[in-house]
Amino acid sequence: MSHKIYFCGSGDGSHLRIIEKLQTYGQVLTENLHHVDSTNVFDPTTMETGQVRSHQEMHENYVTWLEECNVVVAEVTESTLGVGYEIGRAAAMNKKILCLFRSDNPKHLSCMIQGAHNDSTFIVKHYKEEDVPAILKEFFEKL
Repeated sequence: MSHKIYFCGSGDGSHLRIIEKLQTYGQVLTENLHHVDSTNVFDPTTMETGQVRSHQEMHENYVTWLEECNVVVAEVTESTLGVGYEIGRAAAMNKKILCLFRSDNPKHLSCMIQGAHNDSTFIVKHYKEEDVPAILKEFFEKL
């Protein structure tokens, strides 16, 4: 089965590698939002078309993608209000959620995320980058 995947995260180079791996399981609806490097800063208000969008239009786009997807994968190592909001909306929509937290990070994962882990619809995994393929395989096999 090809999945519609909503990926969210606070943004760093590892996200592109996670997205590449996710693409083997389906369409990553938010793929273009994470193509950022030090020479090309992505501005979500212009999206890929160059057309300026309001914050309300952007919010509507994100919510539409959340409604459309059947699974959410969130990289939660760096906490952000936006990612927390996206996860909360996804949980309220009864989406299957996988949260990834890098185990080498000295910070603690929010108890609201860690405490939501239920081993079926909301999965939290502490990981090292080399573990991502196996974690994704296990997660998608259980869907």
